[in-house]
Amino acid sequence: MPFSVRCLDCRYTAPYSPVATQCPRCNSQWREAEYDYETIAKILPSLLPRRPFDLWRYRELLPVRNPIPHLSLGEGGTPLIRAVNLGMMLGTPHLYIKDERQGPTASFKDRQAVITIAALKEAGINEIVVASTGNVAIAYSAYAARAGIKLWAFVTSLVPAVKMREIALYGSQVVKVTASYDQAKLLAAEFARQRGLYFDLGARAITSIESMKTIAFEISEQLTALVGPPARDDGLRLRAPDWYIQAISGGMGPMGVYKGFYELKGMGWIDRMPALAPIQAEGCAPMVNSWKKGLEEAEPVLTPRTHIETLATGNPGRAYTILRNQVKATGGVFESVSDEETYRAMHVLAKMEGISAEPAAAVAFAGLFKLVRAGIIKSDDVIVVNCTGHTMPTEPFVLGENWARSVVLPSRSEEKPQEGLLAALTNIAPERFRSIVIVDDSADSRRLIRRILQSQGDFRILETPDGQSGLALIQQELPDLIILDLMMPEMDGFAVLDHLKANPETAQIPVIVASAKELTPDEKSKLAGRIQSLMQKGDFLNDEFLEEVRSLIK
Repeated sequence: MPFSVRCLDCRYTAPYSPVATQCPRCNSQWREAEYDYETIAKILPSLLPRRPFDLWRYRELLPVRNPIPHLSLGEGGTPLIRAVNLGMMLGTPHLYIKDERQGPTASFKDRQAVITIAALKEAGINEIVVASTGNVAIAYSAYAARAGIKLWAFVTSLVPAVKMREIALYGSQVVKVTASYDQAKLLAAEFARQRGLYFDLGARAITSIESMKTIAFEISEQLTALVGPPARDDGLRLRAPDWYIQAISGGMGPMGVYKGFYELKGMGWIDRMPALAPIQAEGCAPMVNSWKKGLEEAEPVLTPRTHIETLATGNPGRAYTILRNQVKATGGVFESVSDEETYRAMHVLAKMEGISAEPAAAVAFAGLFKLVRAGIIKSDDVIVVNCTGHTMPTEPFVLGENWARSVVLPSRSEEKPQEGLLAALTNIAPERFRSIVIVDDSADSRRLIRRILQSQGDFRILETPDGQSGLALIQQELPDLIILDLMMPEMDGFAVLDHLKANPETAQIPVIVASAKELTPDEKSKLAGRIQSLMQKGDFLNDEFLEEVRSLIK
């Protein structure tokens, strides 16, 4: 399928060549690919059902004329996972995670690498230079090795050593630069210029943006399968989310995803553009800071101050201006989060959804939490968060101290093995934990509350699905704390409270009320002086809940 590239500055259109990195008329490096969308819109629907669900199913919309079958490592086609627990915690039931950890090298950069390497191989390029904060160099190294291309990877000295070793494992030449990422890029570009080698331009490269738009194509197909097509009869085929959230460094990911949704809308396959929410680490957030100041050009951050080095691009250049216009056009927003918020999001994501993400990916989830709490994202919005990469061996400061417990078994000469084991287990889990009774008719809510409590400490947790059995359990166990739902059939939470307060044995047990609905002033007055805290379901992510539990069970 023929395609061309159009200059974003002078609008000149020229044939595509991966080695031609500038507009032949004005020398601008900012160009984009254009395809025969009218023809593709007609032929692609009949082709897709017969193709595997991977990146290459959209080959007519990619800048590779003759894909190389043996180059593929299974990139693309990553799952879209419904985040049931996180959605319940946040009060956003339509929350989905695009799990890019499941790519060949465990990050979304696999898409960029395979398209770029395929295009370069097609053009006869056998040696290239990249600058990277980790994931780009790893992905490029894997595909360069497969294609027989020599790769020079310039990385900053702050990149985790485990990532540097993986880059070297593929046979790439690692050049460690003791400087900022922006300085490493300049050094890599000069190295490539002097040797006459291809230098990867990141967001300015046609292949980079084109590869990332496949994320949008996949999300739309997957949402349609999970949620259903739009409720319209005008021939629309796919569903787009209301929000797309991704952590960014230079901004390439959301820029490409925007182009993907834009092409789908232009072909009449979706009826909306999702609002974009690019999230940055607070210690290096030039785009966010410039957005909040209303600037059209980014103010560089000269000295990044974040432990999340893979997002430490201090000078995004024109990428900010382009992405700013896209965010503005979609009704989206830029946001930043602290390192502490990011590490907490890592914990929450792993404990609630079983997904272990690297800090650079967790930034997006911390941003999600912030936007939901601020009321920017609404409870009925369909949200997709890109989990861009898997965690590497976790740095000590992420977990802090006391993240594991030690068990020392006495030797056989000291006592019987069975007795020693029992003694050791007693040290970890005393026979009686601080006890909590959960009374809630929603199994999902009980599971969520239990999961939160279990992630925070050793509690003896009992639960029951209705007020009558809950009251009996409380009177039998006399727990240290009660978490009580108000809206239950037959005996509701108010009636349970009445019985508890009338019984001297249970009258002083602290109660946290969890309610799924906004209470009326009259209902709130009925609770006054009788409970320790009122928590809205959907606010369980708030630190107040766990702090309330800790204070009440001391």
